[in-house]
Amino acid sequence: MAAFTQSDDLQAATFTDVNLSGARFVRCDLSGVVLRAAEVAGADIDAPWLLSGDNSLLVNGVNVVPFVDAELNRRFPGRELRRAATPDDLRAAWEAVERAWSTITDQVATMPPGTEDISVDGEWSFAQTLRHLIMATDTWLGRAILGIERPFHPIGEPNAEYETDGLDMSVFATTKPSYDEVLSVRADHVAQVRKYLATVTPADLTSVRQNPWSPQYPETVLSCLHTILEEEWEHLRYATRDLATVS
Repeated sequence: MAAFTQSDDLQAATFTDVNLSGARFVRCDLSGVVLRAAEVAGADIDAPWLLSGDNSLLVNGVNVVPFVDAELNRRFPGRELRRAATPDDLRAAWEAVERAWSTITDQVATMPPGTEDISVDGEWSFAQTLRHLIMATDTWLGRAILGIERPFHPIGEPNAEYETDGLDMSVFATTKPSYDEVLSVRADHVAQVRKYLATVTPADLTSVRQNPWSPQYPETVLSCLHTILEEEWEHLRYATRDLATVS
């Protein structure tokens, strides 16, 4: 089976009468790709940044992005608040996140022992996803908003290669903790966001911060909170998708 990696430059390549059935594209830039007279039945596209900005995805001339967004909001009540812009709306948005994650965590608790450690198609397991969200909270609340230089809890602390290999399962600096430890630290981090939002003001939301991964780019407190919400909803979607295959 042919394999192409980052060293293979296929930009602007033309594929004619090529059989790509069953092919898998991971962390690939397919923006601007044009398919004509293509058989795509059963194709599965997962593009987390598709709904950012003014992106479009045309299928037979129809931009399907608004339909995808509306359907995800239907499946995940509260997701429509992920761009909330006022303190009250942000608090409501976080309450929705907490309810959604509580439901799926309770679901995992009813499944066979070890379900939390099952990886589907090379993706993070449920436990690893929670560890990632611990890291995301430490990054965007602890480092970006609160200005803590080294905010990372050991359970979610990324290793030195995280910024360049962020989807690798070995991104965590520590060895595997117990699932109960992960749940405990995750609950604490969820509470940290709730506590911050309880007193946040409109003036706080417009305050400027540094992007924690790219300090040369400014962020507002509001944009940092939006990133936290985006992380929560996207990873909930992934977890829901993967758990459905092992239930």
